[in-house]
Amino acid sequence: MMRDILLSVRDLTLSLGNGVKLVDNVSFDVRPGEIFGIVGESGSGKTLATRALMSLLPAGITPTSGETVFEGRDTLTMSPRDLRSLRGARIGMVFQEPMTSLNPSMLIGRQLEEGLKLHTGLTREKRRDAILAMLERVGIVDPKGALSAYPHEFSGGMRQRIMLASVMLLKPALLIADEPTTALDAVIQRDVMELMVELTRAEGTAVLLISHDLPMVARYTSRIAVMEKGVVVESGTTDDILTNPQHVYTRKLLSSLPGRGETRTFRPDDTPVLSVENVIVDYHKAGALFRKGQAKRALHGVSVTIRQGEVVALVGGSGSGKTTLGRTIAGLIHQTSGDILFNGKPREGDWAHYRQNCQMVFQDPYSSLDPRMTIVKLVEEALRTMPGLSAAERRRRALATLAEVGLPGAFAERLPHELSGGQRQRVAIARAVVREPKLLIADEPVSALDVTVRAQVLALFADLQKKHGFSCLFISHDLSVVEQIADRVIVMQHGRIVEEGPRDDIFDRPQHAYTQRLLSAIPALDFNETGGVKLKWRLEE
Repeated sequence: MMRDILLSVRDLTLSLGNGVKLVDNVSFDVRPGEIFGIVGESGSGKTLATRALMSLLPAGITPTSGETVFEGRDTLTMSPRDLRSLRGARIGMVFQEPMTSLNPSMLIGRQLEEGLKLHTGLTREKRRDAILAMLERVGIVDPKGALSAYPHEFSGGMRQRIMLASVMLLKPALLIADEPTTALDAVIQRDVMELMVELTRAEGTAVLLISHDLPMVARYTSRIAVMEKGVVVESGTTDDILTNPQHVYTRKLLSSLPGRGETRTFRPDDTPVLSVENVIVDYHKAGALFRKGQAKRALHGVSVTIRQGEVVALVGGSGSGKTTLGRTIAGLIHQTSGDILFNGKPREGDWAHYRQNCQMVFQDPYSSLDPRMTIVKLVEEALRTMPGLSAAERRRRALATLAEVGLPGAFAERLPHELSGGQRQRVAIARAVVREPKLLIADEPVSALDVTVRAQVLALFADLQKKHGFSCLFISHDLSVVEQIADRVIVMQHGRIVEEGPRDDIFDRPQHAYTQRLLSAIPALDFNETGGVKLKWRLEE
């Protein structure tokens, strides 16, 4: 019955001016109080379909057929005035990156008050009381202090909590959550999702959850729709689709989920390729002119060893110090004290040799690749300081490496913006391995990629590591990826190592409470013969 449906999307088609369909005949229903998921890779049309509900489509994209009936009214035919009264008050939206949806020049208090001033008749005192109560409810430690702070003064997880507070202050009937936790680490992801579920259930709010994170969707939704290239290819209850997927695309998504890789052992008496001994890193805050401010300690006497051919994963939440340690090993940050040895000798003894043999793959390839250089020139650049190579030899080696990472032929003359995110990350890997280094530092190399592209890049990385035999420090907050690729795991918290050991010991028998908390945020996967998967949440009865 229609009165049991809060939102009914029927045959929605969105097209460009030239007639190209970006979303084609999409239909789904959302019931009051339920959590409904839309899953698919980037470019599948899931965000466009949901933005159409609030007439927030980019310029040049228009609805050409269908209807989106919310509480009995088609939002596609609403006047601008009616849409303004609908947005925020009845339909709220939490965007993927809160830093771009919060105004960086406005105080948090003013931003939270905007919706209340527009949609309610509350007095200024009542608005302030409601805001403080909501900030406390979403876990902001100092709600009063937050009112006079700016967005940049908060971490990513706290900004997402503030964004959630701003939406839920108006108690909407429907909350659209567009990749709400993609940029957050596993623990904060789970905290934010649990908070969102708690708030929406308390208010009876329905949730339309958009994500490519299948485990998260499986945990929180009751029904899902799977989208590919603007079309819904499969829909139904979450359990049915996960355990018995019917469409080949759904099975492809599920098969791309990371699983535990093969077990390798290394002799403890082998001379380590890298030895980090009691490294301390202090950051100095700004002080008076020509003076250093108060120091903040980022690493507290950290020690790490990596053996020949070993993949050591460095895991922990945001702010744990894992990226600082990686950059310190790469020589991009100078340690306050401690020693870093390469093949048993201080790296400072021959910096040129160390630089050649220690390469880094950064998290965001788009910001680490020169946008004005072609792909082959970017890879060639890494060879400029290698002795004895002519220009022709550099180009030949660059082209061979590009072919090795799956970018042959015509790709060589393209610019970075002409490649997809996964292809750009392949270029970043090619730049790192073209010099045949002994040590590779990979800092969150797949965190920004879709599930299928991530699987491809991880398979490529594993193949290159076996072929070239380089050692690797793999930095990640995604423990499902670590379970697939790592031989040994080091867990960091607040600049200290809290636990380390062989991968299977860490995942099957975690000792430290923080490790257990990290692992509880990711599922153990059990694949079945139909191409489906059963998710079992670790450390939960």
